[in-house]
Formats: sequence, C-alpha cells, structure tokens
Amino acid sequence: MTTAVDTGIDLADLAFWRRPPHERERDFARLRSLPHPVFFPERRVPLLRSGKGFHALVRHAEVVEASRNAKVFSSEPAVTNPEPPGWVKHVFGDSMVNLDDPRHARLRRIVSRAFSPKMLSGLNDGIARAAERIVDDVVEQGPRDFVSQVAARLPIHVICDMMGIPDGIRAKVHQHVDVSTAYTGVRMSLPRTVAMAGRNMAALFALQRMVIDLGRQREREPAGDLVSALVTANVDGERLTPRELGSFFTLLLVAGNETARNTMAHGLKLLTDNPAERERLTGDFEAHIGGAIEETVRYVSPIMQFRRTVTEEYEMRGVRLVPGDKVVLFYGSANRDEEVFDDPGRYDITRKPNPHVGFGGPGPHFCLGANLARQEIKIMYRELFTRLPGIRATGEPGLLLSNFDNGVTSQPFTF
Repeated sequence: MTTAVDTGIDLADLAFWRRPPHERERDFARLRSLPHPVFFPERRVPLLRSGKGFHALVRHAEVVEASRNAKVFSSEPAVTNPEPPGWVKHVFGDSMVNLDDPRHARLRRIVSRAFSPKMLSGLNDGIARAAERIVDDVVEQGPRDFVSQVAARLPIHVICDMMGIPDGIRAKVHQHVDVSTAYTGVRMSLPRTVAMAGRNMAALFALQRMVIDLGRQREREPAGDLVSALVTANVDGERLTPRELGSFFTLLLVAGNETARNTMAHGLKLLTDNPAERERLTGDFEAHIGGAIEETVRYVSPIMQFRRTVTEEYEMRGVRLVPGDKVVLFYGSANRDEEVFDDPGRYDITRKPNPHVGFGGPGPHFCLGANLARQEIKIMYRELFTRLPGIRATGEPGLLLSNFDNGVTSQPFTF
C-alpha cells in the first residue's frame, strides 16, 4: 500500500490546505497518477476526532464508484472529515447526510417535497424580487465586497423564506451560519481545534434551537411555509420530529447556502479572469448560463470532500478495503481528472459533456438542493449582468482555510 510518506503530500495536515489552490491541484494530479489510492493517517484529538486515517479517492471513476455503492461505502456514522466523535450526534441528532437507507430514504422522501419542480417554480418570483433588492442596495451603497453584499445574501434569504423564518431573527441566522462554516476539520493545534470546534457547535446548536422552537409553533398554528409542511403529517402520515427538523435546517443552511454562495463568488472572479467566456455569456445569457453554472461548479467544487465508511471487504484499484476502513471522496480532484475532462484547468462554459461531481457523485446522496442552487445563481446573475453590465472582480478573493468548504470570505469588485 502506498502511504502519505511516499508522496510527500499530507491531505490530513492543515499546511496542505494553506497552500495556493494551483499547488494543491498539482499535488492531486500526482495522486491521481499513482497506481493505488493513498492512505493518510490522522492525529487523534480526544473528545473531538477519532484519528483513524483514510484512503483518498481522487480519481473521477473512484468517486463515482463509491457514490453509487452506498451499501459498501456508508455515510454512517458521519461524512465530514475528520469524523466527529460519537457524542456529537447525541447532541445534534442524525443529519440526513450522515444516514443510509432506509432511514436516509425516509427523511429524503419527506423533505423532497420542498424541492419538487412545482415548488421550485413557485420560488422564482420571490428569488427575483430578492435579487432586485440586493442589486438596488449595491447601487445605493457602491461596490465594496461581493460576498457580503451579494453572494452571501441571496441563498440565506431564499432558505429563510422557504422555511418561514421570521425577519427578526434572520440576522442571527446569517451570523451563526458564518461561524459554523468557519470551522476547519484539518489537523491544527489542540487549543485552536477546541476553540473553533466549540464555536462551531454552539452556532449549530443555536440554529437548531431556532427552528425547533418555530416548528413547535407551526404544529399548533400551521402557516404556508416549509416548516409547517415538515412538522405536520402528510398523506402517508410522515413528518419530521423536532430533532430531525433541526438537523435538516442546519444541513440546508450550511450545504445549500455555501454551494450557491461560493459558486456565485468564484464565478465572478472566473468570468473576470476569462473575458472571452464572460463575453460569450453576456452575448446570449439564456443560452449559456446553464453551462456557465455547471462549469463553475466543476471548476471550484464548492464542497471539496465527503467521507465514507467501508462496510464489507472491497477492492478499489488494487487496495483491499475492510469493514471499518475510511475513504474520502475528493470531489475537487475528481473534477480535474484528465481522463474525464479535456484540459481540466481551462474554464469553458460550453464544455460538453460535463459529468462533474460538484453536487456529489451519482447515487442516493446526490445533492437534493442542486436545482435550487442553480436557480438562485441563474436569477442573481441575470439581475447583475443586466443592470450592472460592467461588474467584475478587482483583486484576489479572500479564501476560507478549510479542507471541506471551498469558501470565499471576501471579493472586492466594481461595476
């Protein structure tokens, strides 16, 4: 078996994720060229991390294979990397993303009503009004930071509207989401790990308490929002428990918000740095926006990885995996696989086919909110490029230090 020592690369070390993106991409290319998946040991942190280590799945074919075979590559007990200790789920409950069928299928069946074509179509007018207000504010205030003024505002607004979150607590929701996504799970000093993990957990707990309290109100007095629909029984008698509602809300806020937010922010920089692609998009927006969204998601991989636990003996490219082994699906590396994508370092909004795994690989855990994210980005970009045709990034983005979320913390811009 090849080890991290043989390569000089350590995906479990914070130092790797501090490096510039182009250097990390070069190392992932080296890993893809090796004959076997590489094993990376992890340091155990008492009460916070198990420290089991993982096999890195970096090729597109490996990520797709593991994603489709949920029986062998289980999402339980957790998909984040490193895996949190068992006590975390006793505090926060089981998130849908950390479950296998039949429990995963039950939750997905209940919450999927929020993402039906009919429901998403009904959101269009509200998203358009929100995008219009956001651009109104940018025009009034002047361009400062694209993330805080644009990209971070729309997804949370849409999610809060869907769920029926009262206006008075939305600022707190936004604040807690920022804190929860700032936590990085990679190896760092024990004091910093404990401090960041503590803030992360406090933010997640606060978000859960907000929506659980709202859910109890909606059980007594249902309204026309998603929380009401999720806590009251449907025709099959299914509904979410308070803890399940809390877990779903935090998943929707963190995963749903971050994917749309970071794709929008990275996209502005990519379209600025690639003027021919920008001209192609603005020359025929409706014809090219779909391709632009897919290519941006491929190029940046907003969620960079998920972990799986092996449930039975399995061979993956010459490596024998046994029950209890951990593998990590590196979506960012899979989306740059030279065997699948021609010139993967080129940003091309007309790329076809584009079988990226930026919304997760195929299978039962493909992102339920992918179409909502696409809808938000399309409507926001249409408003921006129609009313502010000169909009462009100025300077380099601020990037979140994380091994999970390819986050943009700031992006100067002008119009």
